[in-house]
Amino acid sequence: MSRYVLRRVAEAVPTLILLTMLSFVLLHVAPGGPAAVMLGQKATPQLIAEVNRSLGLDRPLYVQYGIWLWQLIHANLGYAYTYHQSVMQLISLNLPHTLLLVLTAIVISHLFAIALGIFQAARRSSAADHAITALTYFLYSMPTFWLGIVLVSVFALGLGWFPVAGFAPPFDATPTAGTIADHLVLPAATLALVTIAGWSRFMRTSMSDALAQDYIRTARAKGASELRMLVGHALKNALLPLITLAGLSIPALFSGALIIEVVFNYPGMGLLFWTAAQNRDYPILLGITVLVGVLTVVGNLLADLAYAWVDPRIKYT
Repeated sequence: MSRYVLRRVAEAVPTLILLTMLSFVLLHVAPGGPAAVMLGQKATPQLIAEVNRSLGLDRPLYVQYGIWLWQLIHANLGYAYTYHQSVMQLISLNLPHTLLLVLTAIVISHLFAIALGIFQAARRSSAADHAITALTYFLYSMPTFWLGIVLVSVFALGLGWFPVAGFAPPFDATPTAGTIADHLVLPAATLALVTIAGWSRFMRTSMSDALAQDYIRTARAKGASELRMLVGHALKNALLPLITLAGLSIPALFSGALIIEVVFNYPGMGLLFWTAAQNRDYPILLGITVLVGVLTVVGNLLADLAYAWVDPRIKYT
């Protein structure tokens, strides 16, 4: 197992280097730059050139990339121009909020997706199956930002059950767990509802395939109860595709969190990335891109390792 993990880590290094190269080049060749944003209306060609010189942005692109990559190897993500602090400090402040949002949505969506998949597979082609399918297709086609606006309009502005935006009350220096949970409900529900729609379809298909196997017919012939047959026999094998999907969906979850954090003004990595993109703050954009890339590689590795835990027949060499 350790040999497999080391090989996967070694394979991930070139992928991450290619990711950094493409991200660095695309960001720096795009029109505009941080100097014009920082100077605002005072921007002149002379001042922009002076700011670019002070930031090292007038050097050849390969030199800038080499300097940045050397700092990255030493766990230095650079200095944010617009926030006047290190990128690592900004990430350490905002990453826990995004992880709380994403992990909460993953737990909720997995529980509901598994339950719906089992229910639909057990009652395939029934009226309930068709109704749930229509609902999940509707949620799957719903734009994330639009669903968030609808939830805010109904449950925050209309009914007043939850706060409109933020992570906690703006003047509350020490928010309680209950206060944080109130502010988390609508963003997490938005991300979970969109995710449930896709994952439940995969779970239904996987569960239907499992129920058609010979060992299920054998369990039925031996008089196993419906619950034991579904949960004790079919579910474990049906979970394998969902584990893979969970690992591969990490980039989509973070991109969805970006939209949700902007809609709800939720102080996380998505909102930080959005603000940095508007200000062309290269170190923040590159730091978050690398972080998401690392989390994607780690998520895929954990998904592969979870295969062996769910199905002991799978061996890694």
